[in-house]
Amino acid sequence: MQVRIELTYQTPKGVETFFTSDDILAPKALLIAEDLEKTGRMKNIQFIDTRETTWNFKQLKKQLEEIKTEAHNVTVYFDGGFDLETRKSGLGCVIYYDQNEKSFRLRKNALVEELHTNNEAEYAALHLALKEVELLDVHHLPVTFVGDSQVVINQLKEDWPCYEKELAKWADRIENKIHQLGIEAEYELVSRKKNREADQLASQALKEIEITSTKEIDY
Repeated sequence: MQVRIELTYQTPKGVETFFTSDDILAPKALLIAEDLEKTGRMKNIQFIDTRETTWNFKQLKKQLEEIKTEAHNVTVYFDGGFDLETRKSGLGCVIYYDQNEKSFRLRKNALVEELHTNNEAEYAALHLALKEVELLDVHHLPVTFVGDSQVVINQLKEDWPCYEKELAKWADRIENKIHQLGIEAEYELVSRKKNREADQLASQALKEIEITSTKEIDY
């Protein structure tokens, strides 16, 4: 969760001015604001999140305590593959997240038959991952989506136009779900090598090897 700090500064002679910070992680913002408050020259300190919701000290601290028990610090890797011979698609996703001060890795894949191109499979893999994110009850938090598909990443970032009707439908499904969950989505394009886990899951799905697992991990 990221917020910006807004406050009024008052000099010893009573001259006032308004300050606002860049968006920073909420725990860091709390530490900075608490340190500034000790000067005794700050007034009306408040925190504004990326959805323009306003929080005071007490509210933000309570929110961060609640987040600890929920899935957070979520990063999603996704990949899809389309087999021209069988006309089947393999979808794979890996989700890393923290919960109750522990770290977890969720892996999920699926074999589907109704798609027609590799780009559709890539979109479908991201949609599969979003459904898993929803099952984790992730909402109103930042989530980073990582993939090796230039088409999917650049279209969702709106760097590339989306002219194909089927791909536009997938993009709409994904954006609607993200909006429904209140997720602050960030998209990151990586090489296939750095997306190896999700790629392997998609390949295993094409071989009809079904995988659904969640494991606690150590960093």
